[in-house]
Amino acid sequence: MSKAVYIATSDHNSGKSIITLGLMSILIGKTAKVGYFRPIVEDFVDGELDNHIETVLSYFNLDIKFEDAYAITKSKLIKKKNKGKIGEVLDLIIEKYKKLEERFDFVLVEGTSFTGEGTSIELDLNVLIAKNLGIPSIIIGSGVGKTLEELVDSLYLVYDSFKVKEVEVLSVIANKVQFENIELVTQGLQKSLPGNVLINTIPLISSLNNPTMQEIVNQLDAKVLFGSAYLNNEIGHFSVGAMQLHNYLVHLHDNALVITPGDRSDIILGALQANESANYPTISGIILTGNIVPEESILKLIEGLSAIVPIIAVDGGTYHITNKIGAIRSEIYANNTHKIETSITTFEKYVEVETLSERLITFIPEGMTPKMFQYNMVKRAKQHRKHIVLPEGYDDRIIIAASRLLDMDVVDISIIGDKKHIENKVAELGIPFDFSKVNIINPKESELYEDYANTYYELRKAKNVSITMARDLMEDVSYFGTMMVYKGHADGMVSGAAHTTQHTILPALQFIKTKPNSSVVSSVFFMCLEDRVSVFGDCAINPNPTAEQLAEIAISSAESSSAFGIEPKIAMLSYSSGSSGKGDEVDKVRTATEIVKQKRPDLKIEGPIQYDAAVDRAVGKSKMPDSEVAGQASVLIFPDLNTGNNTYKAVQRETGALAIGPMLQGLNKPVNDLSRGCTVDDIINTVVITAIQAQGL
Repeated sequence: MSKAVYIATSDHNSGKSIITLGLMSILIGKTAKVGYFRPIVEDFVDGELDNHIETVLSYFNLDIKFEDAYAITKSKLIKKKNKGKIGEVLDLIIEKYKKLEERFDFVLVEGTSFTGEGTSIELDLNVLIAKNLGIPSIIIGSGVGKTLEELVDSLYLVYDSFKVKEVEVLSVIANKVQFENIELVTQGLQKSLPGNVLINTIPLISSLNNPTMQEIVNQLDAKVLFGSAYLNNEIGHFSVGAMQLHNYLVHLHDNALVITPGDRSDIILGALQANESANYPTISGIILTGNIVPEESILKLIEGLSAIVPIIAVDGGTYHITNKIGAIRSEIYANNTHKIETSITTFEKYVEVETLSERLITFIPEGMTPKMFQYNMVKRAKQHRKHIVLPEGYDDRIIIAASRLLDMDVVDISIIGDKKHIENKVAELGIPFDFSKVNIINPKESELYEDYANTYYELRKAKNVSITMARDLMEDVSYFGTMMVYKGHADGMVSGAAHTTQHTILPALQFIKTKPNSSVVSSVFFMCLEDRVSVFGDCAINPNPTAEQLAEIAISSAESSSAFGIEPKIAMLSYSSGSSGKGDEVDKVRTATEIVKQKRPDLKIEGPIQYDAAVDRAVGKSKMPDSEVAGQASVLIFPDLNTGNNTYKAVQRETGALAIGPMLQGLNKPVNDLSRGCTVDDIINTVVITAIQAQGL
């Protein structure tokens, strides 16, 4: 039974990062605990970290110290090899790998990158490491600069090198192939390699190969004069501003990098103005060569502009700097979430993920871990794509979350607000945002406005609502967004980042209303603890539910649990366990438990039961030894809002658990409320669960 896979490449700059990030995303969704290991890394400066290790550890929040994630640097390896001590290197690699293997259910091992000194021995060394670790491999090769025959031959050479040493090759992936050649390359590899090897081809994604301004700053040791917040801007094209401005403007392309001497204020100001003009492409940044900084009056003028791209100064002539920029190879680094998420999305789109994961995962994990839960949520949301409306289009967190959701390619999105205002927000934030993929709606200017107002009037005229009142309410983003869901123009709504719970939910209660079998709207949080996911309800809506309402909340929560892949084992919480407790509150819980048993005898439920007896196996067995819920409850129902809200917040703060929600239950269509203190990740998670809710309708 394999507990790891080895990623090997056939040459330098093969795009190994896409495969690593994509595989990590799959593995974290399939396996309880995933580790990451690089036997050999490029040399790095003392006090700094290897960029690739830092990116993987931080993005996937892996519980691995940096020094435990690699064995040896390449320069030390070369010295050991020259002294005939390669065996010591293997001993060190095996020792460090085994420590990770003991801690994790699966370890992704990434081979060398074929850069710098020692590339001639790297293929044999990668084979030797995989062989000694006893793990199968995945081979990646780049199609850049190769004919079909050269690409196939290079990948077959690596495949054969592993097979000769009896290292199993699970998959061969051709990367950075032109779109029009994908099928041709796939067929060529399938003819060359055995049928049991999974073959996939990934196209060249230009945005992943474009360097960012941050990389240019690092490579050129540049000084940032303006726009430090936008250093993740990607460079799609660069050109030298040496001619007159009116001639230079015609040479601008999208995501352009302008290279010009620092005393060319006409080029600098003209490029900045072009960036703001709808008639010219966007500018990613400006490099001022010759270590010349513009005059004070020009600097003051730039400071006053509403949108400033990164402007950096470098020491060196224009010709020399231009050549250095052309030689920069882009990397993916920890804080560039756009490139990371694009890599993961690309991998999932072009690789047979399910087939590959079946070959990788040869054991059945127990339980539902938080990472598995989140991975499965995104996967489910992608399977049956839904349309979610975000009414609070002027909130920075909503805009950033929408940008990331577009990168994840998980839902269709509508944002309510003025398009120009939102465009300005995006420019201020300096984030990638594909407006062609988003529906932006200004309620009063919308062709749907009158229809929505008339619909609301007809639904509420018995409540003394006039058509004038209906029109006024349809200018409210919460009412307009809820009406989109009611009319089927969106599948669900997520709001509350800038509005109260009452403001978010009231329109839904007025005309979306509750399901036929529901009399109460309630909520659950998915509490992602260290080793499991628990469902907490109700922690957000009902202050003091009756026994009947509590029973309905329990049934709804169990259904939500099942819908999200968590087997429901319901604990009806109280201050006593079993039949010993007395008093109105414990009697209410006892009655609610009996109602659930009568209505849904198929559900596993225990109550009243104390929290510790519900979740701790030892305590549960001691207090209620015959219970099939005690000690292993996955759905915890609180007797009132005071208890539920405080408990979920206490657990969240004291354990560091991720609380996803609240997710509302009982409505005919999904509308979910955010906390006004929500994070961007909270918004993304809530959008995903809303999309999954919509799939069940």
